[in-house]
Amino acid sequence: QVQLVESGGGLVQAGGSLRLSCVASGRTFSNYAMGWFRQAPGKEREFVAAISRSRIFTFYSDSVKGRFTISRDNAKNTVYLQMNNLKPEDTAVYYCAAGPLRSEVVADYAYWGQGTLVTVSS
Repeated sequence: QVQLVESGGGLVQAGGSLRLSCVASGRTFSNYAMGWFRQAPGKEREFVAAISRSRIFTFYSDSVKGRFTISRDNAKNTVYLQMNNLKPEDTAVYYCAAGPLRSEVVADYAYWGQGTLVTVSS
């Protein structure tokens, strides 16, 4: 089992920045690829960004590419999502997830955090 706890969400004005953190406990963190997803009210959960176990490979959804950066510190069992130039449409609950492969598919991730709310005002 892997337990994931997100933090760093909050209310920010459009154009602002936030950094989300997700701390893992349980099994060896470096054995898992990590992803960030988000879910807005009334919408399905969608992929945001993912990073490989080795930190070498990252990829992003088109909607956040160039504005968000995913990173991880395996020594701290933590994955981050730096979000810059936030837009009102980025408003959602953000979830981190752990899985065996770097993927943009929800079903590929076995472990999920409880989520942290990001609200971007216009």
